[in-house]
Amino acid sequence: MNNLKQTFYLEFYGKQLDQAELVKAAKAIWTKSGKKVSELTSLNLYVKPEENMVYYVMNKEMTGSFYI
Repeated sequence: MNNLKQTFYLEFYGKQLDQAELVKAAKAIWTKSGKKVSELTSLNLYVKPEENMVYYVMNKEMTGSFYI
């Protein structure tokens, strides 16, 4: 079995973001909408550094964005 640990960093304009931070922010949006984290079964994040935005699709139904 492969125990590969991976980390994804995005660096731009003097900022550094990692995947865990973006996922945490998305989960916070999910729970603020009144849903439980356990109900979140899929999460797609689209990072657009030139716009300072992250766009998301949660459970193939909830869409939106947040600033980075």
